Amino acid sequence: MVLQIDLIDETKELSNLDLEFIENLLGYAAAKEQIDDGTELSVTFVTNENIQEINKTYRGKDQPTDVISFALEEIGEDEIEIKGVHIPRILGDIIISVEKAQEQAEEYGHSFKRELGFLAIHGFLHLLGYDHMNENDEKRMFARQTEILDGYGLER
Repeated sequence: MVLQIDLIDETKELSNLDLEFIENLLGYAAAKEQIDDGTELSVTFVTNENIQEINKTYRGKDQPTDVISFALEEIGEDEIEIKGVHIPRILGDIIISVEKAQEQAEEYGHSFKRELGFLAIHGFLHLLGYDHMNENDEKRMFARQTEILDGYGLER
């Protein structure tokens, strides 16, 4: 498999099938994005309470959210890029609220599996540098999300 994924379910609410689904979906997305073999990332599933604390600490927003990504490849001012032949690419971390995924699945009228998949792909694309800060970037990111999800069989 292209990706090495560390899946952590802090909620203990997801089944092995749910985790396998996320692993396979992200593997599919990685192939579509032509990600190098051995690339690493982590996906952690948390409660609303946990993600609210993360959102407050890192984004200054004291409310739960559905997904947060921490990209390790973003290079800030006064930082240097480290590259090496034998160093695996590490994309970063995706954190998903299982409670928010359940709430939003009901709200949008689709399955929990579809919502969980959407959030995983949304977070994954953020790790790759996609964003939705302006209209053009949003169109590009959302079109890619839809293309990946539909291609995997997770149409709305």
